[in-house]
Amino acid sequence: MSSNLLYDLPGPKAKLRNRLLGAVSLVGIVALLVYIVLRFNDTGQFDSIKWQQFEYAAIQQQLLDGYLTTLKTAGAAAVLALLFGALLAAGRLSDHLYFRAPTSFVVELFRAIPLLVLIFFAYYGPIQLGYKVGPFWPLVIALTLYNGAVLSEIFRAGVNAVARGQSEAAYALGMRKTQVMTSILLPQAIRAMLPAIVSQVVVLLKDTALGFLIQLPELLYVGKSIGGRLPFGLPYVPSYLIVAAMYIGTCGLLSWFAFWLQKRLMGGRRRKTTAPPVPLTNEPGTPIV
Repeated sequence: MSSNLLYDLPGPKAKLRNRLLGAVSLVGIVALLVYIVLRFNDTGQFDSIKWQQFEYAAIQQQLLDGYLTTLKTAGAAAVLALLFGALLAAGRLSDHLYFRAPTSFVVELFRAIPLLVLIFFAYYGPIQLGYKVGPFWPLVIALTLYNGAVLSEIFRAGVNAVARGQSEAAYALGMRKTQVMTSILLPQAIRAMLPAIVSQVVVLLKDTALGFLIQLPELLYVGKSIGGRLPFGLPYVPSYLIVAAMYIGTCGLLSWFAFWLQKRLMGGRRRKTTAPPVPLTNEPGTPIV
């Protein structure tokens, strides 16, 4: 279906108006950034003393350790959330009510509870029961439960988005539901789900910053401790700018990888389904002129 069936295409006046709005928005954003930079400069945030400590190898090592802790937490939580989400999605797609009902309850439960509450439950709950736990696994468990519930809906929506005729044709050939899911639906659905999955993984990566509330030495926690050093003039803003740049770079790489992978999958699909033309002939071995 062409896009002009869904909405009216803009005319010359509408195009001019859209260009003007875009230009005004761009100017506004640039002006805001310039204002922020000037305010930082007026308040001494770019003074050399506030940036001096970042020249030391020990400070750079602290930032690297915090960054690696963030990646380790995000990696563990992402793998577990994908597995947990796939399990919940399989339950919600089941034809049996005794599978579908409890998994639907679990999905809605963990989607409704704020992530911060899950983190506090996972960390302080065992402590109240007399068990001593570190901050790493409570954060991983909370991220797994919350993001797994969200990913399960992404998986379910991706599978349901595949044309119904695909599964009907597979069933007509005598394939079982497990075979239809693994051989027909998932290979097609994964291409559509990939951008949403990576977007949720990016959200998961940024949510690891909540680990500083339970004193996990991740990137934000390290940045906060570095910024609170009085001999360097309490460089909170420079420290948070560096931390933000590291988060932006990592999330940008994830988004680029998702775009590259989706493009490669779609390209591979086209190469596999494109056959060379066969010339027509009058007689065997004689092509038509």
